[in-house]
Amino acid sequence: MFTALFLALALASPAQADAYRYWSYYQWSGGEWAFASAGPADTVPEDGAIEGWRHAIGDETSARMPRTGDVFADICDGASAGDGEKRVAVVIDYGVADDAPDGEEPPAPRGECAVVADDASGADVLAAVADVRLGDDGMTCGIDGYPETGCGGSVDGPVPSDDEETVELAMPDHSEDDAAGDASDDDGVPDVALIAGIAAVVAVGVAALVRMRRTRGE
Repeated sequence: MFTALFLALALASPAQADAYRYWSYYQWSGGEWAFASAGPADTVPEDGAIEGWRHAIGDETSARMPRTGDVFADICDGASAGDGEKRVAVVIDYGVADDAPDGEEPPAPRGECAVVADDASGADVLAAVADVRLGDDGMTCGIDGYPETGCGGSVDGPVPSDDEETVELAMPDHSEDDAAGDASDDDGVPDVALIAGIAAVVAVGVAALVRMRRTRGE
């Protein structure tokens, strides 16, 4: 798949180049990152999978992977899936400054837990957690607005090296989702104490009205 992608980039470029700047798609398998064997639209990750996206400059001999380890528990901790749904951890690594187009700065790498339908593809998973810009051929050109323009363009010069083996990801806060869920549950359940209080007031009022009518009748 890596060779096929690189060939596609080479054919799309106006002239032969040593390297290209692009988003690559990985999957965590067997304790390490591996280049996806199929495109995201043709891949259906399982519940508990980790999908990785890395923006980088690369050549036909390099595979610059997301700079994390097994982070499923860290990313999806606190996220829950219902019937017919699955949880997929997504690592989005925007690369280093040397990978960035002129005038742009890569955002901090982040992780997000996608709770999606069981049959959701890798493309669906990414779209659930990020804004995706696609090329006419369906290639992933930008994620969360980065880079702003371009899609797999050729780059002159050597391939940058990664200064850090691993990076710390910005993680989602699922506590807000849980709090929102609790609040929505509270909104849907009547306050028993309030109802009891209203009932007591009504009962007292009715009793007083009955006594008043009896007094008048006497």
